[in-house]
Amino acid sequence: MITLATPENSAIHLHPRDNVAIARVPISQGAAVRGVTSRAPVPAGHKIALRPIAPGENVIRYGQIIGRAKTQIEPGDHVHTHNLGFEELRLDYEFPAVEIPIPAPPADAPTFMGYARADGRAGTRNYIAVVAASNCAAHTAELIAASYAGQTMPENVDGVVAFPHGEGCGHTIGPDTRQLQRTLAGVLDHPNVFSAVLLGLGCEVNQIGHYKAPVAMTLQASGGTRATVDAARREIDRMIWLASKEKRVETPASKIVLGLNCGGSDSFSGITANPALGVCSDLIAQAGGSAVLAETTEIFGAEHLLVRRARNRAVAEKLLGCIREYRAYLDRFAGSSFDDNPTPGNKEGGLSNILEKSLGAVAKAGTTALNDVVDYAERVSTPGFVFMNTPGYDPVSLTGLAAGGANVIAFTTGRGSAIGFPTVPVIKIASNSNTFSRMRDNMDVNAGRIADGLAPVSEVGREIFALVLRVASGERTASERLGHHEFVPWRIGPVL
Repeated sequence: MITLATPENSAIHLHPRDNVAIARVPISQGAAVRGVTSRAPVPAGHKIALRPIAPGENVIRYGQIIGRAKTQIEPGDHVHTHNLGFEELRLDYEFPAVEIPIPAPPADAPTFMGYARADGRAGTRNYIAVVAASNCAAHTAELIAASYAGQTMPENVDGVVAFPHGEGCGHTIGPDTRQLQRTLAGVLDHPNVFSAVLLGLGCEVNQIGHYKAPVAMTLQASGGTRATVDAARREIDRMIWLASKEKRVETPASKIVLGLNCGGSDSFSGITANPALGVCSDLIAQAGGSAVLAETTEIFGAEHLLVRRARNRAVAEKLLGCIREYRAYLDRFAGSSFDDNPTPGNKEGGLSNILEKSLGAVAKAGTTALNDVVDYAERVSTPGFVFMNTPGYDPVSLTGLAAGGANVIAFTTGRGSAIGFPTVPVIKIASNSNTFSRMRDNMDVNAGRIADGLAPVSEVGREIFALVLRVASGERTASERLGHHEFVPWRIGPVL
């Protein structure tokens, strides 16, 4: 456990190999820190050099390379983008020598109170969804859901929510349309959705006939916007009555599919919130559930650590294929690279480049074997640690996780990202106590207590796991109380 601040431990030294430490509080010029004297002010979360680093020499954090010195760095120097350069690393991959078996869920696994679905999955919520097949039906979908705002729902019915978006037409009939269809199908057939209405205009590329929706209709056939609202309400009223008969039942934690995401990260994310969520992920895996790490752009430079944990060579190669395909995707746009991430806010929080960000981000996945790799919005059916190929852009990543079947999402943040999802509860975990106190209405867990010396990583991780079980049983998250309903499918192709 990190102890409370003193002149000597005001910076966190994460690994014996590291030649930098992380300021846990602002460090003033001339302050004594871990055997060196600060040569300049160092903001909280930023790096201070512990020994000389020559130009071109590796800068080490987490025991891993995060870049090379651009200039001579002296002990006590502030280390950041002004003197730390980014370059792609030539990584050595340690592929698994033998297959790691997937264990059966334990008989004494923890439980939660969930909704048993006919296909064997479990819902943590019980919604009626109104899903637009295209942008042309998006406004009508919103009108239908809004017509139920303020209406008291029967017990066990969480409400009627809309899924508007700007896609579905002007697409090529190829990978982009297929990916949208997979995403919307995952939203329609989701364990947190009791039933759904699918809306189209009638002439879009993404035709409603592609889907097996409980109810599907078009504005053109139904007589326009007002008539479609009336027709949809007649169907939804019946769905609400049926949904009210659903009851929560004791359900093993093996039915939890926990999406793992981070956004608005800072340098503390990899020290506090992400490792604590990693402890929770291991507990989910041990219970036979699935913990699904997303954001391909934020494993770049740390993928060798995940390859080492793959249950077999095929899974490892599939993960590396995601990196290669994402690099080819970026190459379509001149001047784009993985290091366009971190954002300005990430850098202000102490993250200098994508290598440093990724090494902290992968900690969300804990320590268990990587059992499977799935594409964006592909249904997750493998227990244990799974990776999903998504962008790092939070609303798009959360949409992929939810469409893949995540029935709870855990989201770590250092800068205070405010986001949720229409039908999946999103737990917000602050990486530092300052963000937690400033944005208290948005946050569920303060992992900043770890850096404050008030709790070890393992304790906060177990608290997150206990919260996941309570949220899966119906406890509302901050994002739910605030009404966050972000839904953004990943658009990958051209607009025609």
